[in-house]
Amino acid sequence: MLNFIYWPISIVLWLWHKLFALFFGPDNAASWILAIVLLTFTLRLLLYVPMRNQQRSMVKMQKVQPRMMAIREKYKNDRQRMMEETRKLQKEMGVNPLAGCLPVFAQIPVFIGLFHVLRSFNRTGDGPGQVGLSPEENYNTANYVFSVEEVRSFLDADLFGVPLSSYIAMPRDMWAAFPNAGEFDRWRIVAVAAPLILIIVFATHMNARMSLRRQEKRRAEGKQAAPQSEMMETQQQMMSKLMLWFMPMTILFTGVIWHVGMLFYMVSNNIWTFFQNRHIFALVDREEEEEDERIKAKKRTTAPKPGQKPKNNTKKRGGKNKKK
Repeated sequence: MLNFIYWPISIVLWLWHKLFALFFGPDNAASWILAIVLLTFTLRLLLYVPMRNQQRSMVKMQKVQPRMMAIREKYKNDRQRMMEETRKLQKEMGVNPLAGCLPVFAQIPVFIGLFHVLRSFNRTGDGPGQVGLSPEENYNTANYVFSVEEVRSFLDADLFGVPLSSYIAMPRDMWAAFPNAGEFDRWRIVAVAAPLILIIVFATHMNARMSLRRQEKRRAEGKQAAPQSEMMETQQQMMSKLMLWFMPMTILFTGVIWHVGMLFYMVSNNIWTFFQNRHIFALVDREEEEEDERIKAKKRTTAPKPGQKPKNNTKKRGGKNKKK
């Protein structure tokens, strides 16, 4: 059903693994971890332009907020007219509220696709999405673009003795798919996975805090133009709490079902988000300052010089008629 997601994800992962296998060897955990990290960076790079445009759109939305509130107040008893005028204003200002959702929603199928591809290296379980293969069948079954040899390579790869496709809540009967199944226990998986989960929780919280601090700074500088309605203020507070606390807590409790390899995806994704946000915020702020300077310069060139009378645009003919 979602093969249009699974195949591209597996192909990009396969290409990066082939590259790093030249340096570290195909069975080395470093080859697989770096392949997952570079897969993350590749996909995020493709989303860079939409993310940049999202921030630009948010700045425009903030600037147009006073006019939006004026429309809501003027047509508060005529919802249809309110929507029409709002769409006209958004078109005039080049603002598309839906475009801001694209980068966020685009990451969801990527997450699902990579989660599925990594999980499919071990299909010995009987749970959701598993096919109940025996260890021997699984060891001899390809996984999308990955050949049988590459499936074995991933199952053999381990970090501090813990397989990259293992996870904290993994049923014990699925351990049989790993060649070193007798050399680790659940507490060793916890020792590798738990620190990664905590790093992800902390990084997610800090990235959200950085975005909220930017909003507060813009509001303090008067760049987030108009005072918001009570309903909008309540909605914003709810979103802030979701970003700061709910999302990190969700990761904390669901991290037990994420493979070690998937945890490296989340760590690298948060690292990318941190540096990308800093770059885009600085870029958009610089563009906004340059635009403000252009507007000020234009006003200076059109303003009358000190001591000079403003030009009278009244036509001479009009003036004569007025004398008559």
